[in-house]
Amino acid sequence: MSDTIYFKRQNRLKEVLGDKGLDGMLITNLTNIRYICGFTGSAASCLVTPSGQYFITDGRYIEQSKSQVKGFERYIDMSSHFNQIKENKLNPGGLKIAFEGDHMSYAQYEKMTETFSDTSWENCSMILEDLASVKDDYELDCIRVAVEVTDKVYEEILPMLSPGHTEKDVANAMVSKYREYSEGEAYSPIVATGPNGALPHAIPTDREFKKGDFVVIDAAAKYAGYHADMTRTPIIGESTSKHEEIYSIVKESQQRACDAAKAGVPCKKVDSVARDYIREMGYGEYYTHGTGHGLGLEIHTSPRFSPQSDQILEKNNVMTIEPGIYLAGWGGVRIEDDVIIGEEGCEILNKTTKDMVVLN
Repeated sequence: MSDTIYFKRQNRLKEVLGDKGLDGMLITNLTNIRYICGFTGSAASCLVTPSGQYFITDGRYIEQSKSQVKGFERYIDMSSHFNQIKENKLNPGGLKIAFEGDHMSYAQYEKMTETFSDTSWENCSMILEDLASVKDDYELDCIRVAVEVTDKVYEEILPMLSPGHTEKDVANAMVSKYREYSEGEAYSPIVATGPNGALPHAIPTDREFKKGDFVVIDAAAKYAGYHADMTRTPIIGESTSKHEEIYSIVKESQQRACDAAKAGVPCKKVDSVARDYIREMGYGEYYTHGTGHGLGLEIHTSPRFSPQSDQILEKNNVMTIEPGIYLAGWGGVRIEDDVIIGEEGCEILNKTTKDMVVLN
């Protein structure tokens, strides 16, 4: 990845801070640290001030930070991050500095304000998350690869969806393949057959696949830190009119949401397009979650498709679109694609068919 990409992100952050009347920012969320400077370790802080950009970690990461960190002066010591900032005089008094209150414990907040009592600390939410929600070309390329691997693995495990195999068998096989073909699994796979499919976040069990089961498969790959996210719901053996009814409603709902998703559209409108159709068809009470979310260095990022959202879609947001219907004791159907938001519509990245597939 080009150093230039990180420098552009850092400059954009400073522009946003300036617009908000802030002198700098203390970054403690590890995902945001990775986004702004490239570091992938498990312990770090970043401080941006008018005087410079400083990366703070401990002795475990001397070599890793040397090769990964872009655009920040490194400080490495065994003392706490706040002590390193204080001892090296990285935070002069009188500054107005943002901190990530969403990602800081109260104990850390107390220590920070006690150590730097002459700093005006401003609790600012979602500054970096909102910046990261608009993807650059490198990020889009990474997500495309993750989706390609996701499609490939799904096709490869279809023969396992038959009596004699279990949910755990398929989930474990998918994880193995993701790790063979890419960086690994984006999240723990959901493989839910029959009644288990009524649980939107079911955990794979030892239940064997049976004829007449819908199988909700929500699983995906990760590449260079970037997550894909896909759900398909094939049926084993043969379908009934009820299977066909529920599936066709979810498919139409999902397609309507895809058609509505473009830059400038409120996120809550995309959600309502999917939700209103399912409600009109008589199953509104069985659609129990949001219609989708942003994707990136985390599996759930900003923005989100939900009735409560006040966000507006922007070009190069990468979103999931994933309505579903869940009937307790019977099963569920969810169909999910990853899409890139454009000015005139969205690009659906997944190539796996959304037609109802009956596996014999």
